[in-house]
Amino acid sequence: MKNQGAVLPLHYRKKKSGCLFVVLIAIVLVLAFKFGLSVMNNITKKSVSSVHSVASSSPLTLIPQRSDTPVSIDTGNLHSPCAILVRMSDKAMLMQKQSDKRIYPASLTKMMTVVAAIENIPDLQKKIELSSSIFQPFYKADASMAGFQPGEKVRAIDLLYGAMLPSGAECCVGLADKISGSEQNFVKKMNQKAEQLGMNNTHFANSTGLQNENHYTTVKDLSLLLVYALQNKTFREIFTSSRHSTTATNKHPDGITFTSTLSQSLKDQTLRGGEILGGKTGYTDEAGLCLASLAQIDGKEYILVTAGAKGDHKTEQYNIDDAYEVYKNLN
Repeated sequence: MKNQGAVLPLHYRKKKSGCLFVVLIAIVLVLAFKFGLSVMNNITKKSVSSVHSVASSSPLTLIPQRSDTPVSIDTGNLHSPCAILVRMSDKAMLMQKQSDKRIYPASLTKMMTVVAAIENIPDLQKKIELSSSIFQPFYKADASMAGFQPGEKVRAIDLLYGAMLPSGAECCVGLADKISGSEQNFVKKMNQKAEQLGMNNTHFANSTGLQNENHYTTVKDLSLLLVYALQNKTFREIFTSSRHSTTATNKHPDGITFTSTLSQSLKDQTLRGGEILGGKTGYTDEAGLCLASLAQIDGKEYILVTAGAKGDHKTEQYNIDDAYEVYKNLN
């Protein structure tokens, strides 16, 4: 008789099949666990980043000013040679005055600096050390400073407030160095963002707004930036804050308290039917008095950007006067 091979007993074959089944189930459970863990990690990362990220970057457009727009503002009464008013809800231009004319943005630049920083720093609670090399050029240029010192270790979120409220130049470069290794490399990110948003008449040369003939924009482009930025919770909170106190640092154990330059200049934030929610001022000799502001009137939000008004920090703040003049015509 030919050898047909050993035949396993029936009970042993059943036991072996059962073991294989258990192994297969175990493999499926492990794979399912890993897949579920991967999904949860992705969800967690998205939820954490969404706190700081701004809405998807895509070119923005404004609805052109129409003759039937129920807003009557005499632009001839404005001190600012360039101005634009945009309704947030539908991005409609309600008023414009040389909105495509090239201007120097001065410290309105810092709106883009803050946007780019928010989008490139995953943890805004982490501290950043301000290099001593940052400060000397700003001392010489008499630039606006927040009050931090060389070697100070400051939370990223406090640097963002320092850049926006007191217009601190050292905060801008501190953030730039941390994110990109140098201000020059960070400015590339700023220009990339401007291009993404459709700011076609804008070019940044620095993160602070210090005068540079190759550093320019338009009030229309700045309104596009602001429409985009205000969709972000972190940016909106900073932009609409009048005061902010930092946490303790190695140089300031009691922290520093900032007051926004806009709040210092506003006689009254209240308007008929609403209020000025916040904003960013700017000034250089070449740029004149500038202002980007957000107001809520009769339940609707409006953005106003003006630039080029004559005067300086010691004169009447004609950029603020223009804001009152425009906003009072919206109800």
